[in-house]
Amino acid sequence: MGKDVQRRRCGYGTVSVSFLLVVSVYSRVGAGVKEDSAGSFEQSVISFLRPVIEIFAGNSWLQGVAAIAATFTVASVVTWILFKVVKKFTSRTKIDFDDHITALARPPVYYTFLVSGFTYGLSLMPLSAVVHQIGVRSIQSLGVVVWVLFFSRLSSLLLNRLALLSHKFAFIERRTVTLFENVAKVVIFGVGLYLIFVIWKIDMTAWLASAGIVGIAVGFAAKDTLSNLFSGVFILADAPYKVGDFIVMDNGSRGQVTNIGLRSTRILTRDDVEVTIPNSIMGNSTIINQSGGPSEKMRVRLTVGVAYGSDIDLVKDLMLSIAQNEPQVCSTPEPSLRFRVFGASSLDFELRCWVSHPRYCSRVIDALNSKIYKEFERLQIEIPYAKQDLYIKGLPEGFSGLNSVGGGVISDQK
Repeated sequence: MGKDVQRRRCGYGTVSVSFLLVVSVYSRVGAGVKEDSAGSFEQSVISFLRPVIEIFAGNSWLQGVAAIAATFTVASVVTWILFKVVKKFTSRTKIDFDDHITALARPPVYYTFLVSGFTYGLSLMPLSAVVHQIGVRSIQSLGVVVWVLFFSRLSSLLLNRLALLSHKFAFIERRTVTLFENVAKVVIFGVGLYLIFVIWKIDMTAWLASAGIVGIAVGFAAKDTLSNLFSGVFILADAPYKVGDFIVMDNGSRGQVTNIGLRSTRILTRDDVEVTIPNSIMGNSTIINQSGGPSEKMRVRLTVGVAYGSDIDLVKDLMLSIAQNEPQVCSTPEPSLRFRVFGASSLDFELRCWVSHPRYCSRVIDALNSKIYKEFERLQIEIPYAKQDLYIKGLPEGFSGLNSVGGGVISDQK
């Protein structure tokens, strides 16, 4: 009985305050209304509405309906005032990101006021405990759904904005936004589902135990698939290579990356053959990204040996001239040549030059080798082949010489 009396008093007070506010507003409308007439007008209106107020005070159903109906007005007014103030602060900033967040937050704030009003209105109605409990929990569950949708949209907005700042957040790029969005949505919806279970007081122990058993079974059954999946996630997040890059694996395979999926990576080789490699292998391999770095330029190295006694100044000028006149060799940085080592049978030089893209490496090496060989032939610069001189200090008894033709040993056996 005490709770019923308290509910009636609250309802009576709510209705009375609402009517007094309406009367107060109307009493101040019109510039020609005088002070004394305004007071009498308020008294007359209150006297007129007193029977209606008494009817509301004696009916809990009407009080609940009135509270729910007033909730829409109160929610609209309070939300409008709140975001009017917030908009004054956001309008002073130079970015529009906060404006988008404000626009996203307005619906859930409005629905939060509605949930509170509906909950209060149901508490005023003379409902049974079961019906009241179901109604309140249903309304609260709807509130959770509204906020889950808000955070889901907010995460998408935030990740897309961070993708535009990829120079500061290297792990978030346009190609990885979808992955992070899906992960964020799974987490947000999981938290929302947990809150709904808490609202309805559903015991999660059995569910979690069942999920754990299922997870263990799936983990053993799909071990390789899960390994590829997690490796794919790490590859997308860490970005050791991207679509379009030329990579060389530790087994010597070279090609252009055409697709990076959650399970595998596809590479197009120079033979125009697409090779699919599981991400678990890619994640555990040493990969050379020839397209990595600040630009796509790649340096080409050629080792050329000339015979001892050759004019090294002529060799240097000739090789540098060939590299500088090659159309596919970049002029910046300029080609360079180094005399590296005195070899076993040759003087070894290293020609270094840059090409604009890794795909041109093979054809540039072919062009440079061909031109260098032709020029060496024309200028009679010898390119020695590997050879060894054998010095014999003495022969065993019975041997008199070597057969230079057959490579055999000529003996003077009698």
